[in-house]
Amino acid sequence: MDRPGPAILGLLPETATTGGAIVLSGTDVLTASPQKLRQMRGSDVSMVFQEPWTALNPVFTVGWQIAEGLRAHNPKMSRKAMRARVVEAMENVGIPNAEERHDYYPHQFSGGQKQRIVIAMALALGAELIVADEPTTALDVTVQAEILDLLRDLRDDMGTSIVLITHNMGVVADLADRVAVMYRGDLVETADVRTLFANPTHEYTRGLLAAVPRLSVTEVPVAEAATGASAGAAAAAPGADPAADVRPDIAPVVVARDLEIVYPGGFGKSDFTAVDGVSFEIRPGEVFGLVGESGSGKTTIGRAIAGLTRATGGSLTVFDHEMVGFREKAFRPVRKRIGFVFQDPAASFNPHLSIGECVAEPLAVHRPELSDQQRRRAALDLLEAVQLPQSYAARFPHELSGGQRQRASLARGIALDPELLIADEPTSALDVSVQAKVLELFRELQERFHYAALFISHDLAVVDMLSDRIGVLFHGRLLEEGTGAQVLGNPQHDYTRRLIASLPVPDPVEQAQRREVARALR
Repeated sequence: MDRPGPAILGLLPETATTGGAIVLSGTDVLTASPQKLRQMRGSDVSMVFQEPWTALNPVFTVGWQIAEGLRAHNPKMSRKAMRARVVEAMENVGIPNAEERHDYYPHQFSGGQKQRIVIAMALALGAELIVADEPTTALDVTVQAEILDLLRDLRDDMGTSIVLITHNMGVVADLADRVAVMYRGDLVETADVRTLFANPTHEYTRGLLAAVPRLSVTEVPVAEAATGASAGAAAAAPGADPAADVRPDIAPVVVARDLEIVYPGGFGKSDFTAVDGVSFEIRPGEVFGLVGESGSGKTTIGRAIAGLTRATGGSLTVFDHEMVGFREKAFRPVRKRIGFVFQDPAASFNPHLSIGECVAEPLAVHRPELSDQQRRRAALDLLEAVQLPQSYAARFPHELSGGQRQRASLARGIALDPELLIADEPTSALDVSVQAKVLELFRELQERFHYAALFISHDLAVVDMLSDRIGVLFHGRLLEEGTGAQVLGNPQHDYTRRLIASLPVPDPVEQAQRREVARALR
């Protein structure tokens, strides 16, 4: 088993064969009866699942869902007492206005708040052990830091034991006391957290630590920010040109000037401004990294450049085509010059098409003059370019791993030999070793095809690794922009400092220091 979480709760499929024992509160889970397991789940052990948006039922309020375990274990509890217990659980995980938001639905919460709701569900019955399966995957670093603080408080204040399952070695360094490393179903190394990070003995562990992306700036300027020495410094002017030496003689492929994107409210609700006065440029052959927390407007900008979301104000030109008020028919010739790599390839691929057909789909839409045989040949060549065997063309998306699907997504993104590639969080849900391979592949492809790229991510280290210039978004505004050395080495805005300080590093000693700095900046 490389995912022991379901086994601890007795959630293995009926076809699974087991051996040994999993002893929980004196009971062997593997041999316990279904009735005994139902009694243990929630009261002895609870689970925080990896994706709260799939763990939560969209048609029931969060209060009803948190109370589900209470109803199962305490059928005689009154509604008033049950509501009070649920509100208390929501307050314990830091949900503001818990009494009011008890009756909200999952879609009315942010990603980090939904993760807190799932943790509240795990706490409702006072379980002594929580199994947290990738509780911070795909969360931005500031929200991730808050969730880790919450889990740490549960451990320290309530005495809750936690089994943390994660591929993020920075998260391990931040929270764990002891670490067990699994590889292909085997436990290859176990040690206390400081020993493991300081002196890993297994080759796989050393490889994991080596694959973690790190900031190029060795001295992260957070200690100074914590003392307030540089707080309040003026932010770099959005739209400034800190890298003017990068092919200044060639016109940019993307130019945003005071860009605004507003979503109409409807049904009596006010409009929502997702992007507010943003200015930047992307030049031919360069990678522009866009970072910021969830809801900052990163994906909205990427979709607006691709014509998937309407720009409503200011100016946004893509290959000299104005996107404010554009007409789809006029933009269609421009769209084939743009490639798009979506965050979740499993959701963006048609499950009824083979991988070869998915990769060749842009050719079928924009290159109708090609024969079926030519498209198949092109798809095979593209798979080879992203280091996938040509035989994978006959497979379906569900038959590939996450990293393989993301490689196939890259192949589809470059199918039309684009002049601009938009990559929206392409590695956020990948484990660290697969992420490293995909990032290296992205860099090789960009150097080979020399396309311009907008790389969207909440991971500063990943963006720093790939980008020529970096822009920092916060609540729809571009706070600062520049090279990695300028933005990360000398951040001018407190929010950028907070992002840097919140990025977990695979070193327990350094991470403990950074955690205190991050708290001081909040």
